[in-house]
Amino acid sequence: MREKVLEQKLVKAVKAAGGIAPKFISPGLAGMPDRLVLLPEGKIAFIEVKGYGIKPRPLQIKRHGMLRQLGFKVYVLDEQRRIGGILNEIQAP
Repeated sequence: MREKVLEQKLVKAVKAAGGIAPKFISPGLAGMPDRLVLLPEGKIAFIEVKGYGIKPRPLQIKRHGMLRQLGFKVYVLDEQRRIGGILNEIQAP
């Protein structure tokens, strides 16, 4: 599945879960994830969307590590079937 289509499916699933998934653009800080997922009850995560089997670039991996060190959840999504599981993890206590 193409990255753009997968990203659209993610946005739709987040909306169905009562949240929003704005495109995350960070001028001056390259390599940040594509989407910021905001769900009810203050649940937040970052999601990097990739085509099937495509791995994040080294700079993206570095940014993911930085965000995780700050306590944020970061996911790499490359398959539609993983969307539900990722959203469940984000919503978990």
